[in-house]
Parts: sequence; structure tokens; C-alpha cells
Amino acid sequence: MKFTGKLLPPVIDYSTGRMTILFAPKEDFSRAYEELKDKDKLSLEIKPYKAYRSLDANAYYWVLVSKLAKRLETSNAELHNIMLRRYGTIEIINNQIVRLLLEESEETDKKVNQSEYYHFKPTAQVKQMADGKMYRTYVLIRGSSTYNTEEMARLINGLISECKDAGMSDAEIATPNEKRLLKEKYNVNL
Repeated sequence: MKFTGKLLPPVIDYSTGRMTILFAPKEDFSRAYEELKDKDKLSLEIKPYKAYRSLDANAYYWVLVSKLAKRLETSNAELHNIMLRRYGTIEIINNQIVRLLLEESEETDKKVNQSEYYHFKPTAQVKQMADGKMYRTYVLIRGSSTYNTEEMARLINGLISECKDAGMSDAEIATPNEKRLLKEKYNVNL
């Protein structure tokens, strides 16, 4: 169960010094409360709210990817990986960038460029391993389905820039209604 809301000032038990957290949810919490009120132990995660990108933005992104991929004579998957490398967000887990060593070969390069399920960005770090083969370091890029509105706006703005560089007209890039919605919701510049 996920809820959005606001933390209220805590109630402090002065005899023990322990705080009781008060949270005012924006959604109806009554059903969740009834399900959980008798549980002895619960877990709770509180973090700042981020609005995630809408399906409209995602659909628009993929329409543009398809148009540009056709113009550049490449696949949607390869163009998506290029866009993520240029304008995406690197995956960070436990304050660490996720890195991977992959054998340096045309086959590896092709698999990474065409992947729909994972997204890697090659680095300049290449080294020879004990097996005598060369290996390149890649960093993991988050998939766009995890992006918040700000990250999605950066990705779409980058894609629009690439479309213009490829000679696509404004009419090919977005309809007047799409322009208005993207400007209002995502501050995307067309």
C-alpha cells in the first residue's frame, strides 16, 4: 500500500523520549487502517514524493523514437539505448554506480545496442583480463519506465533535439496539441 501525504509534528512521550509519527494521507486510509491496526509489527518507508512520468509522455516518446529510428534506418531498441546513454539516468544502488565488465567484441556491442531489457553505457575503460581477452566497463542506465517527470522531460527534450538535428520538421515532431500538453506538463521545449 502506498499513500501520499504530509508528516505532521510528532507526538513525544516525555517519560520514554520516544516519538510517535503522525502522517496525514491525502488518500482514504480507512481500509488500510482496518487491515493493519491489529498487527504487532509493520514496516514503513517515507521518502520525498516525486511525480512519475505519465503514459502520455511515454507514448509520445516512443512515437518519436519510431519516427527518428526510421529516418536514421536503425531499430527502435538501438535508438532508445542511444537516447538513454545521452540523456538518461545512471543506476545507483547503495550510493554506488552499477558497473559491469563485458568482453570487448562486435557481438557484445550488438547485444548491448539492441537490448530492450537492460541498458548499458560503455565507458573508455578497457583492460585485458587473465583469460587474455579485452573487457570493457559498462555502467547500467535506468530504464525510462522508472523516470519521474523531470527525468522524462530531459529524455524527451534530448530526443526532440536529435529529431531536429536529423532534419525533422516541427510538424513531424509534434502536433499543436502535443506541444501544448508537453509544455504544460513537462516544460518540454518544442
